[in-house]
Amino acid sequence: MRVGFGVLGPVVAWDADERAIALKGPRHRAVLARLIVARRRVVPVSRLVDDLWTEPPPGAVGAVRTFVAALRRALEPQRPPRTPARLLVTEGPGYALRADADAVDAWRFEQDVSAAATLAPDGALPRLEQALSRWRGPAYAEFADEDWARGERSRLAELRLHAVERQAEARLALGRAAEAVPDLEAHLAEHPWREGAWWALALALYRTGRQGDALAVLRRARTLLVEQLGVDPGPELRRLETDILDQAPHLDPATARGGAAAQVWAEAAAAYDRTVASGARARLESTVGLLRDLSMAGGDGLRTARQQRVAAVAAAEELGDPELTARVIGAYDVPAIWTRLDDPEQAASIVAAAEHTLAALAAGPGVPDEGAPGVEPPGHGAPGRGARGHGAIGPGAPGPKATGQESSDHEAPAHGASGHGAPGHETTVHGTPDHEATGPGAPDHEAPKRAVTGHEGRGHEAPGNEVPSHGTTAHETPTHKATDHKGPAHEDPGHGATGRDTLGHGVPERAVTGHELPSRWAFGHETVGPGSTAPGGNLGAPGHSTLGHGPTGNAVPRHEAVRARLLATIAVESRGGRSERGRQAARQAEEIARRLDDPALLAFALNGVFMQTFDHAGLAPRRDATGAELIALSARHGLVTFEVLGHLIRLQARSALADFASADRHAAAADRLGQRHERPLVSVFTEWYRALRLAATGQAAEAEAAYRDAATRLDGAGMPGLEHGLLPLALLCLRVEQGRPAPTDADLDWGPYAPWARPLVLLARDHRAEAAAALRAVPEPPRDLLLEALWCLTGRAAIAVGDRETMARARTALAPAAAELAGAGSGLLTLGPVSRHLADLAHALR
Repeated sequence: MRVGFGVLGPVVAWDADERAIALKGPRHRAVLARLIVARRRVVPVSRLVDDLWTEPPPGAVGAVRTFVAALRRALEPQRPPRTPARLLVTEGPGYALRADADAVDAWRFEQDVSAAATLAPDGALPRLEQALSRWRGPAYAEFADEDWARGERSRLAELRLHAVERQAEARLALGRAAEAVPDLEAHLAEHPWREGAWWALALALYRTGRQGDALAVLRRARTLLVEQLGVDPGPELRRLETDILDQAPHLDPATARGGAAAQVWAEAAAAYDRTVASGARARLESTVGLLRDLSMAGGDGLRTARQQRVAAVAAAEELGDPELTARVIGAYDVPAIWTRLDDPEQAASIVAAAEHTLAALAAGPGVPDEGAPGVEPPGHGAPGRGARGHGAIGPGAPGPKATGQESSDHEAPAHGASGHGAPGHETTVHGTPDHEATGPGAPDHEAPKRAVTGHEGRGHEAPGNEVPSHGTTAHETPTHKATDHKGPAHEDPGHGATGRDTLGHGVPERAVTGHELPSRWAFGHETVGPGSTAPGGNLGAPGHSTLGHGPTGNAVPRHEAVRARLLATIAVESRGGRSERGRQAARQAEEIARRLDDPALLAFALNGVFMQTFDHAGLAPRRDATGAELIALSARHGLVTFEVLGHLIRLQARSALADFASADRHAAAADRLGQRHERPLVSVFTEWYRALRLAATGQAAEAEAAYRDAATRLDGAGMPGLEHGLLPLALLCLRVEQGRPAPTDADLDWGPYAPWARPLVLLARDHRAEAAAALRAVPEPPRDLLLEALWCLTGRAAIAVGDRETMARARTALAPAAAELAGAGSGLLTLGPVSRHLADLAHALR
């Protein structure tokens, strides 16, 4: 049973359901409080005696032992008799409380305050509000006079005052000055000597239009300091008074929060609000652009952006304009790296809207009903409300069973050239070596040093081999048949003298002529061309053809590029599922993007391809190739967010291939780009990778601590599909790698991984029959980044209970990944070499 402890107020304990645990008398609570003060360290019995009594009575040592025994019964009521306590333990000459790092409200308060110090105001404010909400009264309230509690009470009280003032500063930075005033006034009523609080209160009043009150506050502060302490106000208070009297421009909220940039934003936003009618469709499209940026801003931005995205799509559909709806759906090309959906129902609604819009565009005036690229009938393989199979599978709930091993002929295509590069750049294809960029001004990305002109199916590359393999991909698309990868797919009929060939999949039957886009211009965060469909481009502008002319000089179907964005959206939002529709949509989006030579569109399409490259185990080399092309493509065209995505994809893939030297370089490059371009979510993934790195190199204790630290970064990151159940799963994998039994804590939240963890947990409890039954109910793992890891856990449990059928299934599923590290392709955790698990399965099946 998980137990929580409260010391920010009267000392209490709670069970897992947050019900109070009876702790008997005041001395029982005193013993508990004294052990909490010690922070998991041992407190000798003799010290407890001295702390509990001014003059210890005879039998004081025995009384302490009686108090401890009663506390143990209260805190661990289900512990069998004569078994060692796990929470309040005896160690050496005394006792220690081995509470979890987040089990004590004071410890969690400190963690929140410490974390807030590293965050921007929009992220820091909710953490500080959460931290301050934990206080129920003075710390260790009933032990205020005890010497052993005095130092800890003072320390926590000072930290609380600091948190109140940092909360006020965050509100001021976010333009919420009016909210800061009441708390600051109450704060100063009890602590009138804190000059920082006087400064914040005066500034908050000034920014709410109360200049006179602000000056009165500063003068009141001066009177208190001079008359009662005999000191003048510090320089910050004196400077603020002068600035208020002068109405200094830097006190303006917008300017103070961001300088000239903030001022420009404020003025432009005000002008937009005055100029563009409130019901104008342009507002809806502009909103999607803002949501796209908000999703990458950290804090609560991603969660809010996802919610408002659905509302924006619904608003566009209400207007009955398929073109507008298509632009609203397709403009949200937020790079996605995690393959488990955060909100399956929300994703299903986006997919359904995209499918309906595709059908509406196909049936629109001037567009043929048949033969338009990427058009599928509504509902063709698209997930409906039952799309929960994409992600979370509840405890014991059987997931969809595979209908048989799918042919490799239907895998996502290997990728050839991304079109014609800018002058001075070589044509990029998958399979490029893992070299750092050498071009000027591009230290943060890798670029190929040679063009690869053909791809032979090479199977799985050995760990450390830098050249990723494509395998054989002989699928067909609606517009072309795949080449055999032995050379250029088509010669360029009009530009043979230049030596530029069109390579790889995704090439239409007609030859690409190599026409370059005449110019490119920057918009928002990306560089787009006149034919680009990046947010803010000229797609669908009144009086203009959406795309102009295609590479052959023939007219391009009006909606072709926007269809590709809808298809890429379907591919990204269908991740983790078993439907062929997602893979089909990814192939079609990629083919259109390559034909149109649209870098931003191709980057988005490749994101969809990545999300659909989980048909079976062992596809890390192919994902590595996708990441390599994304890096090179994005670096050439200024697509920063997709360049980050490429590095994270390669981090995952190189980890799977045990090439940690390359993975380290990609982690560092992603971090540099994330810091430079204010993408705080990047470090969430790189911090988890560094924990994986420790686990993979046998540093178990350090890895466990790193995993716990990394898990705190997920709190409030807006990625429940990544957060839920991940820490217990990572720690389970660490234990399995060490040959230790699974953790058996009843309150562990396994999230969507419960079906695969349950058999091992039951085995750790020595419930073999129940474990065997649970194993029979385990569904096949979702097709995502943890596919190999979950199959390995299934295989370990099958070996333990002697389930030969499941062993055989696990062996078959894992065989293609024999050259990989199980789970490391997630960039988060690992179960060691897949080859070792295969050997164990083979031995058990003899």
